[in-house]
Amino acid sequence: MTSAKTFRRVKTGLAAFLFVAAALLLAGWLYLDQAFDEPNEVEVARIVLIVPGSGVWRISEALYEARVIPDSNVFVAGVWQNGATADLKAGEYEFPAGATPRQVMEIILSGKSVEHRLTVPEGLTSAEIGRLLANVEALGGEVDAIPPEGALLPQTYFFRRGDSRAALLARMEAGMAELIVELWPSRADGLPYETPEEALVLASIVEKEAAIAAERRKVAGVFVNRLRKGMRLQSDPTVIFAVTGGVRPLKRPLSKADLALDSSFNTYRHKGLPPAPIAHPGRESLAATLNPEVTDALYFVADGNGGHVFAATLKEHNKNVARWRRLQKERAAGKP
Repeated sequence: MTSAKTFRRVKTGLAAFLFVAAALLLAGWLYLDQAFDEPNEVEVARIVLIVPGSGVWRISEALYEARVIPDSNVFVAGVWQNGATADLKAGEYEFPAGATPRQVMEIILSGKSVEHRLTVPEGLTSAEIGRLLANVEALGGEVDAIPPEGALLPQTYFFRRGDSRAALLARMEAGMAELIVELWPSRADGLPYETPEEALVLASIVEKEAAIAAERRKVAGVFVNRLRKGMRLQSDPTVIFAVTGGVRPLKRPLSKADLALDSSFNTYRHKGLPPAPIAHPGRESLAATLNPEVTDALYFVADGNGGHVFAATLKEHNKNVARWRRLQKERAAGKP
């Protein structure tokens, strides 16, 4: 009898213990499930870098330190509850204000990390693009050699943290190759250059000369006219490239010695196109070079407002040059 009573008491106690344990487990499960859908209290979006090889606990600690989640234990439990502990992806993620741990988990599971953008301005040289890439902290790797002038397409590129500089350069190079394939077939008839490579040379000069986008086609038209007549292009940017090699800016006006420099890039001394581009032209300058404006102009000079004054005769051009020089003197003297 005593043994039977003892057994019943043990059995009853065990059942009660299991009931309480089950109730506590259920309550904990419900709490974690509810907490997994509670928004955080941050007021602005937060960006967190999850390095490769991070486990769920290390990820939760990084998120907690950034105040993206209020409780790392809740996050770990929620990820485990969803069977996603092995599926969290490394990357740089942006988490919106008020995100719940569940939403945070889903963002990381998606692998859609933050997109960075780099705008490569038209008219940069290879050396300048190399320096631009070197200063982008989010890119990785070194670049052994930058492709030559004219080989890269200036535009805005999107990338993710850790992408290599070499890969981004390859995209720029592929972009220019694709642009040439796109635009070359629709070129105007009778142009004084026969290959895409020659067109790129003139496009790079147009890019450096035309400060105003609306002038690109007219500037190209002037150079086309001069090429057809066998005139020297007499483009200052080509002389600047001859002096600097495109490695650095020329922080002074061109001198008579510069204009007399014996370089194949000096279009004041040599007729025709330089042997290679002097910069990386953009889409619009290449399009303008392939479809230049029909004009009788053979000359242009700065108008003092960022654009140019065009002329069909040397006499008219000389008047425009004299006007520009007077304006320069007046500005130097402080006259309005």
